Amino acid sequence: MAEKFSLKDELFNAKKVNQIASEIKMAYSLFEQEKFEEEVLGKFDELELKERIAHIRDMFAKYLPDDYVEATSILLKALPPELDPSKKDDDFGEFIYAPYSDFVVTFGCTEEHLDFSLEALREMTKRFSVEYAIRDFINFFPEQTFEMLKACSLSENYHERRLASEGCRPKLPWGKKLITSYLRPIALLDNLYSDKTRFVTRSVANHLNDIAKLDASLVVSTLKHWQESKKQNEKEMDFIVSHSLRTLVKDGNVEALVLLGYGANPAINVQGFKVDNLKVSVGEALEFSFEIEAKEDESLMVDYVLYFQTKAGKLTPKVHKIKKLNVNKEKLVSISKKHFFKANMTTRKLYAGEHKLALQINGKIYEEVTFNLNIT
Repeated sequence: MAEKFSLKDELFNAKKVNQIASEIKMAYSLFEQEKFEEEVLGKFDELELKERIAHIRDMFAKYLPDDYVEATSILLKALPPELDPSKKDDDFGEFIYAPYSDFVVTFGCTEEHLDFSLEALREMTKRFSVEYAIRDFINFFPEQTFEMLKACSLSENYHERRLASEGCRPKLPWGKKLITSYLRPIALLDNLYSDKTRFVTRSVANHLNDIAKLDASLVVSTLKHWQESKKQNEKEMDFIVSHSLRTLVKDGNVEALVLLGYGANPAINVQGFKVDNLKVSVGEALEFSFEIEAKEDESLMVDYVLYFQTKAGKLTPKVHKIKKLNVNKEKLVSISKKHFFKANMTTRKLYAGEHKLALQINGKIYEEVTFNLNIT
């Protein structure tokens, strides 16, 4: 039987530890490399991925000089060459360098060492992103950190430019919560949306998608402004718009759909809406069909909304995609769909009882019907 893949072992293992230990030894002749490697690897089996990062960080503190600036200077000297500046995307670097920025934020997020630490993070992010480490600096020293991030947003190095967006995303996955307003980084994004590197523009779009969960209108107005500026080429701007609006589109937000070219009140008739089975059991599918007749040429975003029963007895909606359509005038389009209710779902616990299905087109509800879900 093949061994189960382990991400933590893929990213943090004896070979990787030897790699950074050898680099540090080259930069600092007094470094006890063998003892460092032995002590780091000795605890790996009992540690998860993030714990391994913290463990290596602590071993840096043990085997490097006690003085923070001296120790960090050694780590900086030991860094490998910067990541290839000619690449345009997916150049994350190696996770084994994550403990370097963790060392900086743990021991150097202080007023005394602030300028030195921020400059250290700028160097480190050229090898592996410091998006998590920067968040403590944003929270405790917002003025100085945003000045640094502004400089990053104007840097010739695209990893620094990406940090200016990624590091202050309001809902960065696994990142510490930021105290600062989600409005503040907009000025940084204004410097970045016209970037020629997808690694940067994807981060900008992800950042706006985060904001969309807090302030949908701001995201739509920001994207309109960027479109009107003509600073980004049309194809990349289309990517930024669609990627930024993906949550709002799922939610059927009319402003977002209009910006994407889907009118709020399309000239259509929906007819023949039919649900084959109004009683469904887990393991079975809810089957439905309908027809769309266009009175004018229309672009349509066709979705369906399932209102799931909760433990508290309330219905909560979840939008599901069907398809995007360009329908010509007087054209009749037939659509059928199946939704399977799978047992042991990891994303949602199913409860028996009354549910609801609604047909949504360009954010507007056209038809709806209740049905019952049987768990047993």
